[in-house]
Amino acid sequence: MGRILAFLIVVVMAAVFFGGKRLPDLAKALGRSMRILKSETAALREEYEREANPAEPVPVEPARVVKSAPGAATEPPADRARR
Repeated sequence: MGRILAFLIVVVMAAVFFGGKRLPDLAKALGRSMRILKSETAALREEYEREANPAEPVPVEPARVVKSAPGAATEPPADRARR
């Protein structure tokens, strides 16, 4: 019973303080903020679990070496026309 009365008092005070027209916008913004907070805490919790219990290391492929074709120039030709 006490919680319901406290909730009603908060709602009436908010209506008086902010006005009836702005309350839906405030409730929408509060709901959006709570969803963002919930998703961020879940992401942090998942990250913590991954760091606390690391899985098997993922094998890293070695870097690929690109070889030039036979007879290809190793350096770009110098621009002699500008000299």
